[in-house]
Amino acid sequence: MGLEFIARSLRTYGIVLLIFLPFGLYYFGVYPTLAVLSGGIWGILNLMFITSLVRLTIRPEGADAGRAIGIALIKFPLLYAAGFALLKVEQFSPVLLLVGFGGIMGIIVLKVLGRLALGLDAIPGNHKPAQGSVH
Repeated sequence: MGLEFIARSLRTYGIVLLIFLPFGLYYFGVYPTLAVLSGGIWGILNLMFITSLVRLTIRPEGADAGRAIGIALIKFPLLYAAGFALLKVEQFSPVLLLVGFGGIMGIIVLKVLGRLALGLDAIPGNHKPAQGSVH
């Protein structure tokens, strides 16, 4: 699994948020749904910035320090100021923001468990029996 796994997880979570939107509006109301949606978008943007920082700093040809510093100067002040602003919205419960923000981690865990269950990352010919098992 490489960084493309994170990109696929981000797309999947974006789709999950879009599917949640009409149901959330119907069952929970406007502000709780917007809180979860805002937390989810904030989480997606945060992981996108972290991924770009990793791509810029951990490379075979060396780090691109100028672009990495530029991304860091955008990510940290702006994204965390936006997160603080979301917490200050009286209609948004911090728990619902956290549900939206943490949803991306749930998607990643479920995708990893699915890959493990399907054996998609197994190396052919590298199967070793467990210690003490009978052949």
